[in-house]
Amino acid sequence: MAEIVVAIGTSHSPMLNATVEEWGRFEAREPGMSLLDREGSPVSYESLVRQAGGRYAGEYAPQKLAFRHAAAQAALDRLSAEIRQARLDALLIIGDDQKELFLDDNLPGVLVFFGKSLPHRMRPAKPGWIDWFAAIQSRYYLENGNVEFPVAHELARHLVAALVEREFDVSTCDHLPRGEGVGHAFAFVHQRLFRFGRAAPIVPVVPVFLNTYYPPNQPTPARCYRLGRALRAAIESYSTPARVGVLASGGLSHFAIDEALDREVVGALEARDGERLMRIPPRKLNSGSSEIRNWIAMAGAAEHLPVAWSEYIPGYRSPAGTGTGLCFAALRQ
Repeated sequence: MAEIVVAIGTSHSPMLNATVEEWGRFEAREPGMSLLDREGSPVSYESLVRQAGGRYAGEYAPQKLAFRHAAAQAALDRLSAEIRQARLDALLIIGDDQKELFLDDNLPGVLVFFGKSLPHRMRPAKPGWIDWFAAIQSRYYLENGNVEFPVAHELARHLVAALVEREFDVSTCDHLPRGEGVGHAFAFVHQRLFRFGRAAPIVPVVPVFLNTYYPPNQPTPARCYRLGRALRAAIESYSTPARVGVLASGGLSHFAIDEALDREVVGALEARDGERLMRIPPRKLNSGSSEIRNWIAMAGAAEHLPVAWSEYIPGYRSPAGTGTGLCFAALRQ
């Protein structure tokens, strides 16, 4: 029987690809962004600055940025070690797609990829990205690389059938649209946590896509948690013995950091309180904060595992309190 032996949550913000000097550049981008307030309503950058009333003035001082940058990189190294030490046969990655692959003509709420390999290729910069930000985004990928990473495809096909039996109508694909490489939520795992090219073992993965970002078919928090539970049951019904990990890629709150929400998520995870996670108001899970759904699904799959450690780093970068609630956690016996 297969079993889930470790679960991991990790932010995948471009801040994690950036140097500490580059963290200081993000502030200039914020006024032009489409932002939501901490209740999920559209808001201007200027309004967030007024509401903050100077509250965040010291949060993005150079010395604080340096401390937080170092802490985030250390946490990522620690997660990388957790994956190696777990001796996994497969890693299920729950991530979102920000219209990198799946567009309005076909935007699945839940999709399981079951091809034999996952293409990892440099993606072109989006229109409007300034050079330094495009360079940071490119670090999700291997420079001039074109790599096919292994997929635990037999396990993936089993999960699809088992989920359907449990009344989850999942979408599937065995190759990515338009022949493109995978999006950043998944590429980050291979590039940063597997540390590809640094003699670290590459674990076969099962990519599970959740449409966290885009109405009208975003899964509710309760649906995400129950999906996680169903994934665990499906894994445990797999007849081949296997050590399996589950990883949530993304989050926590951004772009207006909501520390109260982030700490509620971490607290519920540590308490193994699925009811608290399922009750998170969906209005708070839009834009970047929507990636918390990936953590909720991971928590459902790993409710049998205690939190071994977690690290929460509020990555503020402007007087508006914008940035990313960076978070990293490992669950295991």
